[in-house]
Amino acid sequence: MIDVKHLTENPDLYRASQRARGADESLVDQMLSADAARRSSIAAFEELRAEQKLFGKRVAAAQGEEKQALLAEVKELASRVKAAEAEANEAQAELDRLQRLFPNLIEDGVPAGGEDDFAVLKTVGTVRDFAADGFTPRDHLEIGELIGAIDMERGAKVSGSRFYFLKGVGARLEIALMQMGLDLAVQNGFIPVITPTLVRPETMQGTGFDVEHDDEIYKLERDDLYLVGTSEVSLAGYHADEILELGNEPTRYAGWSTCYRREAGAAGKDTRGIIRVHQFNKLEMFIYTTQDQAAEEHRRLLDWEEQMLAKVELPYRVIDTAAGDLGMSAARKFDCEAWVPTQETYRELTSTSNCTTFQARRLNIRERLVNEDGSKGGTRMVATLNGTLATTRWLVAILENHQNPDGSVTVPEALRPYLGGLEVLPVL
Repeated sequence: MIDVKHLTENPDLYRASQRARGADESLVDQMLSADAARRSSIAAFEELRAEQKLFGKRVAAAQGEEKQALLAEVKELASRVKAAEAEANEAQAELDRLQRLFPNLIEDGVPAGGEDDFAVLKTVGTVRDFAADGFTPRDHLEIGELIGAIDMERGAKVSGSRFYFLKGVGARLEIALMQMGLDLAVQNGFIPVITPTLVRPETMQGTGFDVEHDDEIYKLERDDLYLVGTSEVSLAGYHADEILELGNEPTRYAGWSTCYRREAGAAGKDTRGIIRVHQFNKLEMFIYTTQDQAAEEHRRLLDWEEQMLAKVELPYRVIDTAAGDLGMSAARKFDCEAWVPTQETYRELTSTSNCTTFQARRLNIRERLVNEDGSKGGTRMVATLNGTLATTRWLVAILENHQNPDGSVTVPEALRPYLGGLEVLPVL
């Protein structure tokens, strides 16, 4: 959640952020009013508490009728103190409610607008000319069936629509991709983690998801647990209510997990194949760092994602996501979109978000500061960031971009060692 003090000192900054998101600017004024009410009610409560303490001393020193009169006043004062405390608590609860509704403050330079208002930062690689190669490209599902990699029919039979089986070279290809990503992460100081995929509501909400109204989240009502759509959730909750000793080095985790999304808002979209499914695997980078290092770490996350795309030899573009298309927690998000030949467009394969201190405030994650003399100082909120290194959807772009006329697929050179030297995924 946002820093209320920062908002009260810079309300126009937050109005501009809300305006760029296409969100409710009046929420700023509601926050200002709620904070003023909270401050006023707390001051009134503390004043009455101080008066109550003074009365206590006078009662202790009084005798006879004077004491009886004072006791009556004390009783009336106690009632006023109780009412003032209740009012202060209500004011704090209202501020907390509004604070949880307020999205993160966007960074300078984020494009204003909605889903279609992104800025293309760069385009990398050459889109393959299949006409020049003498054949019409097949889509990833047709290829996956020819090489025995994807079985959507039995996935639907077993689990319903938007489920699938990866088998044979399909299963091997995904594991190879994830392992290559994990090796890259470890080389860059990430700690590998296999995370829980069921989390408590406070963890899901603490990461920035609306557990009451988000139709994309699977909930287990009986156990009051939620299935995660990304290991970001589990990794964000990993250090909840802790003080980290960061120093000058970020703490980096690489979470390997299965992820679940209801895709409730995707009716009729991407119904063919494995582009938009209910269950998939993902390797997610998650970083805890200092507030002043967050922007630089964000650039590093993007660079590592681009290194992975280069390894699998995919043409792609990098976009700066528009404010209205950012999630609740993100101050800025870069997406890497790979070219999908049969759709003749770029589709998202990775994204990386700088969540600044937004998640840390919700989850109460701080860092220990160090004084100039080396002694321990106070604490402040950390910054958190996330980014994807590999996921099941990558198979779509790999199969389509590297297909051959007969339906076989040439394995990108960097992936071959992870497939036992296999150079081609053959048609069965």
